Amino acid sequence: MLVLSRRVGEKLLIGDDIEVVILDSRGDGVRIGINAPRDMKIHRAEVADAVKEADVASAHKMDVNVAVALLEANDAPDDNEDN
Repeated sequence: MLVLSRRVGEKLLIGDDIEVVILDSRGDGVRIGINAPRDMKIHRAEVADAVKEADVASAHKMDVNVAVALLEANDAPDDNEDN
């Protein structure tokens, strides 16, 4: 990890087309601005993590629902069977 000190108004360049600007510093928080191409996805890590967790939980719930449906289908009487 690269660690830098920057003052308000100073910039960081990432590659040729991403610019990070320090906008403000208050107490323990820093406001930054990011100039990047529109097709570049930029997300806060905690939001991306929450979305991933929600996706995993949703997929698990769907897997359980599919399993229950399959079990119920296997338990249903078969119309082709002789009684």
